[in-house]
Amino acid sequence: MGTRVTRVALTDAAQTLVRLLTARHGPLMFHQSGGCCDGSAPMCYPRGEFRVGAADVLLGEVAGDTPFWMSADQYAYWRHTHLTIDVVPGRGSGFSLEAPEGVRFLLRSRVLTDEEWERVLAEPPLPTGADIAG
Repeated sequence: MGTRVTRVALTDAAQTLVRLLTARHGPLMFHQSGGCCDGSAPMCYPRGEFRVGAADVLLGEVAGDTPFWMSADQYAYWRHTHLTIDVVPGRGSGFSLEAPEGVRFLLRSRVLTDEEWERVLAEPPLPTGADIAG
């Protein structure tokens, strides 16, 4: 994604877990759908096992080439933020790959700095599922 403002990153603990999950399951992807319950946490899937919608937004890639997608509705709320994927003890979603590990992924956020926001405004729009499919 070139020299865009970085919109998503991993903590060291999340990086370690993503490496473990990649070794077990192959290439991964994240999706943040929003809503309540499981939808409020980033979900980790084997790449290709979750169908990205046309309006979903690709915020970036973590752990080298692991895409992080977000629903358009959620992105409308989070567009001013930098997201950091962390991992904490607890029961994750039964659908997300980290669930059997006794941990769950969690998003931490900070508001983009004025400088970052100005750069974001000058960048082309982030890719969507429609861009990737078409």
